Amino acid sequence: MKKSYKIEVDCANCAQKMEDAANTVAGVADATVSFMTQKMKVEFAEGADPHDTMVNVLAACKKVEDDCEIFDI
Repeated sequence: MKKSYKIEVDCANCAQKMEDAANTVAGVADATVSFMTQKMKVEFAEGADPHDTMVNVLAACKKVEDDCEIFDI
């Protein structure tokens, strides 16, 4: 399952940090973050709960970029 989320991130480097952090979370098969479009695209692993996974993705992203935001989790 793939979903796209609106994000708020300040720079391309920060977006890369968010992408790297998201890809370490259990339940995420692949995540890409675009600074230009302010979107995060996430492909969830088989059987993963998207809401629970995204709560963990947000927590991981906040560790590397404390002022980032992911909307509509």
